[in-house]
Amino acid sequence: MAEVCDVEVVVFDVLGTMVDEQGGLRAAIREAVPASDDASVDHLLTVWQEHVEHEQQRIGEDSRAYANTEIIDREAAQRVAARAGLTDPTVIERLATAGQRLSPWDDSHSGLTRLARRFPVLGLSNASRATLLRLNAYAGLRWHQALSAEDAQAYKPAPDVYRLAVDTAGCPPERVLMVAAHAWDLRGAQTVGMRTAYVRRPVGDPPKRTDTFSWRSNSLDELAATLAAA
Repeated sequence: MAEVCDVEVVVFDVLGTMVDEQGGLRAAIREAVPASDDASVDHLLTVWQEHVEHEQQRIGEDSRAYANTEIIDREAAQRVAARAGLTDPTVIERLATAGQRLSPWDDSHSGLTRLARRFPVLGLSNASRATLLRLNAYAGLRWHQALSAEDAQAYKPAPDVYRLAVDTAGCPPERVLMVAAHAWDLRGAQTVGMRTAYVRRPVGDPPKRTDTFSWRSNSLDELAATLAAA
């Protein structure tokens, strides 16, 4: 078991870890295409997610110049619109900004508040600066500071994104704890020496047997209690 006294700053992934990204996107698609059944909505969600993943991967491979999530989300919305036969520009624009309106998980506020009483807490998100500002306001997430990968002109799991958090924390990376529901995100944090804590969410990327994270919890409240008790 890792020694919590060594942790000085706690950093949280936002999309999927603190807010229900998949559920929010699904709701936005259903709003844009109200006649769609569940299978059609799931298909359109896959179209969106595959575009975002592919474009962020291209940026990571230097086969595309950096573009922030506002641009990529707008591209994804256009793809969904084309598949669904949407032509109303107002509807398409609202769909493109769905990432600004994602609801927090039930324990996000309470867990974040408990940890913020003991540690400086940072949000670290692939969301653009403008999107992150509006998302934090919509979801009611209260950070000591929120950082966007846009400042690194890269996307997680690129090391430069995690270095934003380490540099902001102003302490050695082994004293900075990265919290996420995505094992790939935590592996990225480990490449720069950060400590890691996996929090299970209904949708995420669970750890493999080979993963060695400092903590694993079933909820943010459970993680907060573990760190507070140590």
